Amino acid sequence: MTAPVTPHDALIFVMVMASAVDNSMNDRELRRIGQLIDILPIFEGFDKDRLIDVSQRCADILSGPEGLDIALEVIRDTVPKRSYDTAYALAVEIMAVDMAVKPEEIRLLQLLRDRLGLDKLTCAAIEHSAVARYRPI
Repeated sequence: MTAPVTPHDALIFVMVMASAVDNSMNDRELRRIGQLIDILPIFEGFDKDRLIDVSQRCADILSGPEGLDIALEVIRDTVPKRSYDTAYALAVEIMAVDMAVKPEEIRLLQLLRDRLGLDKLTCAAIEHSAVARYRPI
């Protein structure tokens, strides 16, 4: 029997999906996932030794029939509503690392926004803050 997905796991699913949606998980994105887990208070108490297992579980879900829809449902049902904007911000953060957001990444953000019921203004603010953080001088 598989253990239930925790809120931490679901947030990691978001980051893994954001990294993998363009069919390449590059080193910068993977490093950033690890950094975010290390520094963000929302990941307090997460055992980082589980990161590979959680990432593999997400990949397994995504590779199955209707995997994207199932993963989005798991995220919606597991992450507390008050943290939906955080989930969206984590996706944006991972996508922004390589400073080039691809069409498939934009589509994933749209799906995530719609599934979590986030308003466009909140999402635009999150996206703009990522642009500001990663803009070169």
